[in-house]
Amino acid sequence: MANRSSSIRALGIGFVAGLRSMAAPAAVSWAATTGRIHLASFPYCLLDTTRVARTTRKLALGEIISDKTPIAPSRLKPASLTWRLISGGVCGAALSTSDGGDAGRGAALGATGALVGSLLGYAWRTRARQRLHAPDFPLALLEDMVAVGSAAVLVSCSSRAGARDGWADVDSPAWLP
Repeated sequence: MANRSSSIRALGIGFVAGLRSMAAPAAVSWAATTGRIHLASFPYCLLDTTRVARTTRKLALGEIISDKTPIAPSRLKPASLTWRLISGGVCGAALSTSDGGDAGRGAALGATGALVGSLLGYAWRTRARQRLHAPDFPLALLEDMVAVGSAAVLVSCSSRAGARDGWADVDSPAWLP
């Protein structure tokens, strides 16, 4: 059974995919090629190549740039949302298996995180633009920083299989008042 931090990482990388759909695969691929996570099982091992890491970084940068243009489609359109759910699910499953957890659980958590990230990101930017009377560009940059920063933290904090999770252990002092 995977520990709680593995589930949080899968949910979190999904949330990142909801904000920026290619930031999650770029982060997971980068972490795999640098040895921070281990993706030994198929098909996730495909993310562990230099070519995929380079390609996903370019796609993530292109998405960050195109998000600032007025022609970018809404993240809630069916095609965009579907891609975010797939991206979050695959990246959640990859992180979960790298932690020794269940791929199905990681995929479900990743897709759930992507849905939440998409909805919250859209709601936040819409409301912030209306309430602050701010242009969209600085809000989009702030969202970029949250997505990239969160992705970097999530893939850098390794959660080895079998690692002790203090919150899951009822005998742990973390449960004491």
